[in-house]
Amino acid sequence: MSKPAPSSRPKRKAATRKAVQKLAGGRKRRGAKAAVSQAVSLEMRSGATAAVLDRLFDTVVARRDADPNLSHSARLLSRGRLKVAQKFGEEAVECLIEAVAGNTDKLISESADMLYHLIVMWVDAGLHPDMIWSELQQRQGVSGIAEKASRPVRQPGEATMREQGR
Repeated sequence: MSKPAPSSRPKRKAATRKAVQKLAGGRKRRGAKAAVSQAVSLEMRSGATAAVLDRLFDTVVARRDADPNLSHSARLLSRGRLKVAQKFGEEAVECLIEAVAGNTDKLISESADMLYHLIVMWVDAGLHPDMIWSELQQRQGVSGIAEKASRPVRQPGEATMREQGR
């Protein structure tokens, strides 16, 4: 009988702990480590992975042209970009409120709502998740401070996209 392949769970847990410590700047943040450990534990039990976002994207794309009376995604998309963006903003604010209040269960629920509405916004804008994953991949291993410093500097008098009405 062959020996079963070693599990990647211990490595993933250790990597998660290191990531939390790195995000916390080496300091222990109260509850952050426990929250990430809980999330990793949930992923291990449920088999849930980030691939669910790709499947959700495919579902929203498939429902884009559906009857707005039968599909929430179709209804949102039929209302236009402003409404799609408004709904995403509302969900993001609700997510922030639950995070600040420390309501973990509600934060999980609002985070799922926010991710759904973000995906609807991507569909409306003609973006594909691979574009975002690629951008994240390029940034991996780059300090947030260094990444921000590498962005083009706005010249005096140059209008931002918001100021240009975009």
